Amino acid sequence: KGESTVFKAHTATVRSVHFSSDGQSLVTASDDKTVKVWTVHRQKFLFSLSQHINWVRCARFSPDGRLIVSASDDKTVKLWDKTSRECIHSFCEHGGFVNHVDFHPSGTCIAAAGTDNTVKVWDVRMNRLLQHYQGNAVVNSLSFHPSGNYLVTASNDSTLKILDLLEGRLLYTLHGHQGPATCVAFSRTGDFFASGGSDEQVMVWKTNFDAADYGDVLKTQKSGTSVDGTHHTLQSEMDCGVHLKKTKPQDSGRNHAQQDEETSLANTLEHIMEQLDVLTQTVSILEQRLTLTEDKLKECLENQQKIIQNKTS
Repeated sequence: KGESTVFKAHTATVRSVHFSSDGQSLVTASDDKTVKVWTVHRQKFLFSLSQHINWVRCARFSPDGRLIVSASDDKTVKLWDKTSRECIHSFCEHGGFVNHVDFHPSGTCIAAAGTDNTVKVWDVRMNRLLQHYQGNAVVNSLSFHPSGNYLVTASNDSTLKILDLLEGRLLYTLHGHQGPATCVAFSRTGDFFASGGSDEQVMVWKTNFDAADYGDVLKTQKSGTSVDGTHHTLQSEMDCGVHLKKTKPQDSGRNHAQQDEETSLANTLEHIMEQLDVLTQTVSILEQRLTLTEDKLKECLENQQKIIQNKTS
């Protein structure tokens, strides 16, 4: 019906809005240097979090709704306890403004993107930096895959990057936008992700991750257990809800060198197939743009012909 409720408490531009997973609360971030929490049902302002000393770019609830994380132009990421309304830790490793922050699906880690061209991942239980990715341009946005195994980022160099959190490395660099990529997000199931850019384009991408790698993880995360009943570590530092791929028992009589060679070959072939998928997507995008360009040229010619006819008549 076009009806809406207006929440009035901020005194400057609002940069970010986010609902809690139960839909009962809303958290907002603003240039007035505050993070504010609202109740959705009663449509009322609840409280402010006010320790940032510059614009607050982004604020997010943890999956269980007990914590809030915020990112600011004061170069800090702050972790808040929703119940006590206190800042329980400030992460100060960024060398520039912090544009975006989000919780890992497990709720035990956060990732933040900044104008210092980096993405950083922290364990919020031990308040320790776990991973650091250095890029070539400002990183504007990021999103965790629902499995927690991957992270996608959007950057001013027009690229999207897929990071493998299990191995702590860059997996893909995706080209498509003709200018800064400003936002990116995985779908709820992780089968797709969408990106937006300053080129006025919204692009929807299909993931080519092996469903077997994370299908079981999505199911078991709901019940709070890991794939094989144990908690694994990322670079021997954290469990973070990220689970290693299950491996089949190996025949003890096989030669280890042969196994390593076969594994290396399989990984190489898999990487080639993945790059072919990326090239196929890129070609498809270029074909679509060529079609649009041809249609526009035809439209311009038709308009010119009409103008000429009108003048002669």
